Amino acid sequence: MIKKKKPFLGMPAPLGYVPGLGRGATGFTTRSDIGPARDANDPVDDRHAPPGKRTVGDQMKKNEEDEEDLNDTNYDEFNGYAGSLFSSGPYEKDDEEADAIYAALDKRMDERRKERRELREKDEIEKYRMERPKIQQQFSDLKRKLAEVSEEDWLSIPEVGDARNKRQRNPRHEKLTPMPDSFFSKHLQSGDKNTTVDPLQGLGGLNTPYPGSMTPGTGELDMRKIGQARNTLMDMRLSQVSDSVSGQTVVDPKGYLTDLNSMIPTHGGDISDIKKARLLLKSVRETNPHHPPAWIASARLEEVTGKLQVARNLIMKGTEMCPKSEDMWLEAARLQPGDTAKAVVAQAVRHLPGSVRIYIRAAELETDGRAKKRVLRKALENVSKSVRLWKTAVELEEPEDARIMLSRAVECCPTSVELWLALARLETYENARRVLNKARENIPTDRHIWITAAKLEEANGNTQMVEKIIDRAITSLGANGVEINREQWIQDAEECDKAGSVATCQAVIRAVIGIGIEEEDCKHTWMEDSESCVSHGALECARAIYAHALQVFPSKKSVWLRAAYFEKNHGTRESLEALLQRAVAHCPKAEVLWLMGAKSKWMANDVPAARSILALAFQANPNSEEIWLAAVKLESENNEYERARRLLSKARSSAPTARVFMKSVKLEWVLGNIEAAHELCSEALKHYEDFPKLWMMRGQIEEQSENNDKARDAYNQGLKKCPHSMSLWVLLSRLEERVGQLTRARAILEKARLKNPQTPEIWLESVRLEFRAGLKNISHTLMAKALQECANSGILWAEAVFLEARPQRKTKSVDALKKCEHDPHVLLAVAKLFWSERKITKAREWFLRTVKIEPDLGDAWALFYKFELQHGTEEQQEEVRKRCENAEPRHGELWCAESKHVLNWQKKIGEILTQVAAKIKNTF
Repeated sequence: MIKKKKPFLGMPAPLGYVPGLGRGATGFTTRSDIGPARDANDPVDDRHAPPGKRTVGDQMKKNEEDEEDLNDTNYDEFNGYAGSLFSSGPYEKDDEEADAIYAALDKRMDERRKERRELREKDEIEKYRMERPKIQQQFSDLKRKLAEVSEEDWLSIPEVGDARNKRQRNPRHEKLTPMPDSFFSKHLQSGDKNTTVDPLQGLGGLNTPYPGSMTPGTGELDMRKIGQARNTLMDMRLSQVSDSVSGQTVVDPKGYLTDLNSMIPTHGGDISDIKKARLLLKSVRETNPHHPPAWIASARLEEVTGKLQVARNLIMKGTEMCPKSEDMWLEAARLQPGDTAKAVVAQAVRHLPGSVRIYIRAAELETDGRAKKRVLRKALENVSKSVRLWKTAVELEEPEDARIMLSRAVECCPTSVELWLALARLETYENARRVLNKARENIPTDRHIWITAAKLEEANGNTQMVEKIIDRAITSLGANGVEINREQWIQDAEECDKAGSVATCQAVIRAVIGIGIEEEDCKHTWMEDSESCVSHGALECARAIYAHALQVFPSKKSVWLRAAYFEKNHGTRESLEALLQRAVAHCPKAEVLWLMGAKSKWMANDVPAARSILALAFQANPNSEEIWLAAVKLESENNEYERARRLLSKARSSAPTARVFMKSVKLEWVLGNIEAAHELCSEALKHYEDFPKLWMMRGQIEEQSENNDKARDAYNQGLKKCPHSMSLWVLLSRLEERVGQLTRARAILEKARLKNPQTPEIWLESVRLEFRAGLKNISHTLMAKALQECANSGILWAEAVFLEARPQRKTKSVDALKKCEHDPHVLLAVAKLFWSERKITKAREWFLRTVKIEPDLGDAWALFYKFELQHGTEEQQEEVRKRCENAEPRHGELWCAESKHVLNWQKKIGEILTQVAAKIKNTF
């Protein structure tokens, strides 16, 4: 009987169906539903629980506290409570919606950074892979070499296993007994050598051969002969392998390793990348077989991977598919060897008879000069309009043949400026003029033809035509619509200057210097142009610009000064004096121009001419202090002391100034007339008591006479009148220090710091005073205070570097450079630091930087000269000396101590440099 299946079986339950509800099987609970039936006061199972955890209620309370710890120690001002305050509350629908919104925001923000993050991660992974490649990548080249392994070699590879012998596997059974030297010497002397085994030994060793009875030896072991025999054997084997029957070399012993290296592929990519590239390029070739770049790229890929023959086959197939591609044929010629490349180029010429690049390549492949000429001439028959072919062909010819070819070239290419100019250079003067005239007719818009015509006229002595040609060039080019570019013309003028065409250069400058400039900007622009020309080495251009500027601005003192300095640095003495004569004629009130002229004559030992110039300067500038003092210096330097005294007497009566009185006192002082100097100084102080140098001189004169009390009085009186003179404070403190009054010297400097706050010179003297007294701790403390008050003082930082111990000097110098990057004293301190560390090259660089930034600092020149005396050549020493004499430094602590000493008043700069350098000691 077949039982009928219920229709609802296997179907899903209806919505809201509760099993057992219809028969009343609901509404009961079990112990697992309600938990353990314990009261809150019941004890827990742990008999040894600590207080507070012994009842069920205590543990429930503890769990609630763990869930929500609202203690103050768990609260942070920024993050709040460590846990969630609402974790114990119900999770409702609005909470779910809020969480969904926050999740969407987080996802959106993550997507915004996703691309950048993925790129960064990718770069990091690639960098990591480059530094630590996989083992698969490391052994990729070895895997490639497995293709060359023969079957016999493959079968001869031993199986993986424990290849060690029994002795290595069981080291504990091995026993080594060292043999004494006597054993070896005994057997060496007896000469035991057995080459055969006695058959009786196989029977258990009953009969052993007598030692030495078989092959007695000599007992000598010559290692040198063994080495010679080994070398002879190896040479014989190499010669056997290298020469075959036909005489051709099969193996080159010397170049064998070189050939092996050349077979290693030079690419650095992965093999999988190469395979992908090969597959892609194959797809491109099959999709579009007439696309030349695909064939070229495929061939180059194979070339890079070391498969040159495959690359050649590919490129030749590409030439069949793209016979009209110039790049394809050139790539094929590059890949093929010599003779094959020539055949490829010949085939290319048949397909592309008008290709200039292919003809040039064909000429390059030829090694013989005649063959090159033949190829190029054949090319010119087919492509006569190519300037490149004509230029290449002309370069191979002799001058006469080149001239003939250029005559034909300008007919075929009449618009090529280079061909016209080349022909003009090869022709005679008359023919060159005709050629250039024809060139101007064919190309009326090119400036180079006009400039070449001007240079031609100058070279043949027709300098009067140069100006006319350049003027006509400007007019003609303007008429033909050509814009006159001032910068380009100035560059052409610089090229003419370097080529020696001075007249052409000056004519071009005069013609274009004023084009396109506003009247108010002329002076500034022309000065910049002249400096640019000087920096480019075009001195005649700069001279022409100055000449034009002086014509336009004849009364401008600044232009005359610049022109004079230019002639002083780059011209001759005659050109400088001629310029200065014109300058004083136009600017007679400019004292500096008169003084430059007089000094130039004086340096040339022409004292009468210098006197006459100063006399004319007196007429133009009566009662001028500078001219009076220059005249006094001229006479005193030439030992005309009476003349100098009379001049100073006249100057004091007609133009009495503090400097005139100071020079009068100085003259008497250096000549030894102390009384006269004292009287003049007293007279000067009656009129100019606020001039500190007079007080200094008075005190120094008293110090020289060993009248310390009078010197102290002079300094104190001077400080009352001139309290802001740093030199007076320093001189007074040094006087007290010299007489042993260290406390008084310290007090003087403290008083100076109070009256002159933020004064680096006073702080520096205070630090040095303590250091000279041996109080190094106090000097360090004072230096720290000084750097706080004068944080940007170069002299303080330079001193601070060498106050430190040697290990800390470099750190201090870095701090000094951060604060005073371009201060010459700091740069000089760094140079001395490198010098003390024997870093000669770096020290020289920093010395050069210092004297370039501040050429007036005499201390830098003296230290530099001392450095070169110890570590440089004679040429370097002489160069430093000459540069110092040209710079004429006048400042610096060490420099002024020597140059202003009364015994050195007539010495030249070179002599003072030598003296200062001699007094410098390498104590740093």
